[in-house]
This record gives sequence, structure tokens and C-alpha cells, in this order.
Amino acid sequence: MIKVEHSIFALPFALIGMMWGTRSMSHTAWPGWNTFLWIVVAMVSCRSAAMAYNRIADRDIDAINPRTKMRAIPAGMLQLRQVNLFFFGSCVLFFVAAAMLNPLALYLSPVALGVTLFYSVTKRFTPLCHFVLGLSLGIAPSAAWIASTGKLAVAITPITLAVVFWTSGFDIIYALQDDEFDREHGLRSLPQTLGRVRALMVSRLCHIAAVSFLVVGGVMVTASPAWFVGVAGAAGLLIYEQSLVKPTDLSKVNMAFFTLNGFVSLGLFGFALIDQFLRR
Repeated sequence: MIKVEHSIFALPFALIGMMWGTRSMSHTAWPGWNTFLWIVVAMVSCRSAAMAYNRIADRDIDAINPRTKMRAIPAGMLQLRQVNLFFFGSCVLFFVAAAMLNPLALYLSPVALGVTLFYSVTKRFTPLCHFVLGLSLGIAPSAAWIASTGKLAVAITPITLAVVFWTSGFDIIYALQDDEFDREHGLRSLPQTLGRVRALMVSRLCHIAAVSFLVVGGVMVTASPAWFVGVAGAAGLLIYEQSLVKPTDLSKVNMAFFTLNGFVSLGLFGFALIDQFLRR
């Protein structure tokens, strides 16, 4: 029910926030095993809760959509009570992880969870639902900064905005598959509202904004050239991703959505790691 990719998208950016936050407080990017492990637990449990809630909220819609009717609940592979148990367990684990980090992380944990859960209902009333999903992933680096420092700082804001626009851009691409279904069943998305051509234009603008904020973020934390090489690589992958999808040809949407975006997040984390070693 929960794909590994669902955590891989945001987790590398959370770890970047962790490293940058820790370095802002000390001469090292490593916060210690305790903080690192609880950040990972918090990230995975929050994302798992959000995905489980999405499957619960959309179970009736998924059952009539040819693309999603084989998901776990409509296909009968999991019962609703099992998914509810998994959802509540993930929420509890998330709050425990936040409590183990620091007071500010615990105080803000309901906000973080609320944002990630809210996305699942937005497609019912606004075509801007993609940006709510973007925010739910975008808060990951800021949350990890808070987890590692106990406070929030302006320096992590550009990376948060980069993830917001990166996620929104690729979610618009993914939503192209359901534009006709959404239109017939009263669901909202930018492809459903603007049409495929204009929606793809918005997606491309989002990715331009994402790359721009990645550059600004690197400047604000005085990153080494390695970070900017990684940003250039991410920009190249996003250009390739956009080239794969056309209004009349959606055959490569899954490659664009899962594969390339996984490379973007993991690749940027790799260069962020190199950057930390170069700044020692």
C-alpha cells in the first residue's frame, strides 16, 4: 500500500535540512545517532500516515478509477480496519518521534501532520491541490532543521520552497493521467481545470522556480561548489522529465514521476553530503 518512493521523495531533503541546521549550530553536520534515527522515524511515520489516510479517504474513488482500482483497499488485499490501524499507529509513532527530538518539534508536530493529511481532501474543492501536496513535502527540510536545532531559521526557507515547487510540478504531471476521470466525477486538478497543455506549462514554471530556490538556498548557507553542481544535475533531470511527457503522450509518466524524481532527491542529497565534507 505504501511505496518506498513515497518516503524517498522527501527524506533526502529532510536530511539536507538536518545537516544544514546542525552545521549552523556547530562545526559539524552530524547531529548524532539519536537525533538522526528519530528524524528518520518521524519522516517515515508521518509520510506513511499521510499515504494511509489518502487510501482511506479515496477508497470509493479508487474503486471506480481504472488506474487505481487495484490498490489495496478496493482490490480487497487489505481491509479498511487494517488500514485504519496502520494509520493510527503511524500517527502515534510520529508524535513519539517528535517528543524524542525537542519541545518545538513536539509542539509543531500536529501542524506538520495536519498539513500532510489535508492534501487528501483538497482535490475535492480546489485545483491547487498540487501545491498543498508540495507544502506537505516541502516542510520536511524545515522540520528536520527544527529537529536538529530546536529552532527555525530563515536560511532553510529557500529549500522548503524548492521542494514545494518541485513536488507541485511533478504532481501536476502525474495528474495528467486522470484529467478526464476528474472532470467526469467532480474532482479538481490543474489538468482538469486548465487542460493538459496549460497544466504542463505551470508544471515547467514550478520546476524553474524549484531550481532557482535551490540556488538561493545554497547561497544562503554558503555551500561549496559541489552543491551547485548537484543543482545543475537536478535541473538537467527535470528538463529531461518534462521532455518525456506530452499532452498527447502520457506513456512515460511513471518514469518521469517515480524514477527521475527519485534521482533528483537522492542525487541532491549526495552532492549535499559532498558539500559537507568539502566545508570541513
